[in-house]
Amino acid sequence: MNHAFWTLRKLPVILTGIALLAIAMQARAVPSFARQTGLACNACHTVAPQLNAFGRFFKLHGYVMGTNKLTGGSSQLSISELPPISAMAIVSDTLTRQAQPDSQNGTVQFPQQLSVFYAGAISEHAGAFAQLTYEQPTDHFVMDNTDVRYARDVNWDGQSLLWGLTLNNNPTVQDVWNSTPAWGFPFISSAVAPTPMTSPLIAGPLAQNVAGVGAYAWLNNSWYGELTFYRSSQGSASVPYTSASTAVISGLSPYWRFAWEHPWASGDGQSDFEIGTLGINTHLYPGAGHPLSGPTDDYLDVGADAQYQYITSNNSLAVHAIYIHERQDLSASSLYGLAANPSNHLNSWNVNASYYWGEAYGPTLGYFSISGSADPVLYAPAALSGSATGFPDSRGWILQWTWVPTLNVQASLQYVWYNRFNGASTNYDGAGRSASDNNTLYLALWLLW
Repeated sequence: MNHAFWTLRKLPVILTGIALLAIAMQARAVPSFARQTGLACNACHTVAPQLNAFGRFFKLHGYVMGTNKLTGGSSQLSISELPPISAMAIVSDTLTRQAQPDSQNGTVQFPQQLSVFYAGAISEHAGAFAQLTYEQPTDHFVMDNTDVRYARDVNWDGQSLLWGLTLNNNPTVQDVWNSTPAWGFPFISSAVAPTPMTSPLIAGPLAQNVAGVGAYAWLNNSWYGELTFYRSSQGSASVPYTSASTAVISGLSPYWRFAWEHPWASGDGQSDFEIGTLGINTHLYPGAGHPLSGPTDDYLDVGADAQYQYITSNNSLAVHAIYIHERQDLSASSLYGLAANPSNHLNSWNVNASYYWGEAYGPTLGYFSISGSADPVLYAPAALSGSATGFPDSRGWILQWTWVPTLNVQASLQYVWYNRFNGASTNYDGAGRSASDNNTLYLALWLLW
């Protein structure tokens, strides 16, 4: 704990350094979406990456904006003289309440993440958000979140309909509400701190391991519907996939999304409410030495989400909530001895609220919970990462303070507090570690240009 207190005493010095660096960054180029549209980042965001109503409109229209686009366009090809290229860097420092076994406590990553984006129009009705990210542990670039779109408007008898196509590599990366997993809070987090041992498939495990093609429609800027089909596309695995690969999809995995959004004037600002449902049905071969044929593990994820925004000329409030239930039929894993039960389930909650003054600074408070069936084989004891009880249950709170000195720079101070981790509060791993030992202090500087 002495190291923790020493780090807390250092915070004024660290934050001063961040402030000086942020001021120096103000003269740097703005991100490619802003260069394309001629609008500042806060035209589409409250505080990035949270989208406002116009940001959702822009994304659903294929990351394209212009007079021709909004009136139906023409048959002519129009390409910007400047390629829509952006870059991002995250520099961070992580400190856990107790050091991980045989590890130094206090990890600086410079960078934690370095990304290059193609983000903007491809043609008059098509655009993309494509991210290539450097990973420090493997020392190479990998394909990160990517969403390529084509969109058109149809108007008849006073009704408006937007329809579009999406090609993406992460279920919910195409979503426009910040309640769903790909763009949900926490927007950035430590890459080295311990995290819960499991989550529903739709909440992360499929990210960048699939490729999907889908269609969506948006009626009267209120009713949204989407159907996308995914197949495995694992960048780190050799192809064609063999029994050495893991978690390979059998057939197609359908993803669905339906939502309703309602905006209204409220006091001196604008309010906006969304409620929706989403889900995915996935059949996986466990692999890892077992054949990619025969029985599969079948997962059905069904979720409900909601978002509320209140935005004035200077301040903004956002509240997000999502619940996901995952039903697991583990026919293959139980046959191969990888799970004790033929069926399991997971329940996941994520609720958070943020308030920003002057689009420059403010707090976020979040609550998270994962619970599910006990399975002593699937959730086995192991130092730091395992479960002595066989339960996957984890829950806790996240408190974050964010400062935005300029629109393409963010500094964040985040604290993650666990009151349960991998099934227990004390000795959760069978090696004497407590859930609170994984409490994490995380300081990050996020730069976009």
